[in-house]
Amino acid sequence: MQVIPVLDLLDGHVVRAVRGERAAYLPIRSSLAATSEPLDIARALLAASGARTLYIADLGAIQQQRPHVATLAALRAALPGVDIWLDAGYADYASMLALFARIDASGPLAPPLAATLVPVFGTESLQDIHALRAAEAAGFAPILSLDHRAGQLLGTTGVGTSPQPARSWWPRKVIAMTLDQVGSYDGPDLATFERIRAAAPAGTDVIGAGGIRNGDDMAAAARTGALAWLVASALHDRRIGSPIAAST
Repeated sequence: MQVIPVLDLLDGHVVRAVRGERAAYLPIRSSLAATSEPLDIARALLAASGARTLYIADLGAIQQQRPHVATLAALRAALPGVDIWLDAGYADYASMLALFARIDASGPLAPPLAATLVPVFGTESLQDIHALRAAEAAGFAPILSLDHRAGQLLGTTGVGTSPQPARSWWPRKVIAMTLDQVGSYDGPDLATFERIRAAAPAGTDVIGAGGIRNGDDMAAAARTGALAWLVASALHDRRIGSPIAAST
């Protein structure tokens, strides 16, 4: 199972996300780097995890404030060969495409020489279910994040775990996101993950998110069949290191 490090951007800083309570997020204090500067943290997370994928949540954009266009362009240029999974609160395909165009225009490098941007459509923000198909048709390989809080799926787009027709809209990769567990050190929400994985159409890769405390949690998550798990706090606090293989 892969470890995918998470970088949360707010007001120009990387912040520590705790239970989805965004009003209380503060600039990160990490054992991996001396500052909360995005590029320093991004490089440290990738080095600590051994990953070539970085998940970025642009919390400014998700909260319908100013997106971090210049920061994202700089990260993209500085991390060639990395896949950046970007959740920036897209309501539809047009808003995703417009943000990607702004990042491209702000970057010093042409896309083939920079990190690859992969759009993550979170149900918390998504308003048009057709965005997933449109992004796929344009060659973007979108990811769907099924965002949960207090046991409930956020959003009204109809792309949840039931009924079956809704699941037909799921792309190849789906994230089981439990916001209550993020940064909580309460352990991963394996029950929600397993429910989503059981409902997923054949061939769907399901990725977990949040709650990882240590190597034992990573091993438990791996046994569920997760392709990968999104992790931040346990990396910053050096509770886990390089990826842990699934048990056989």
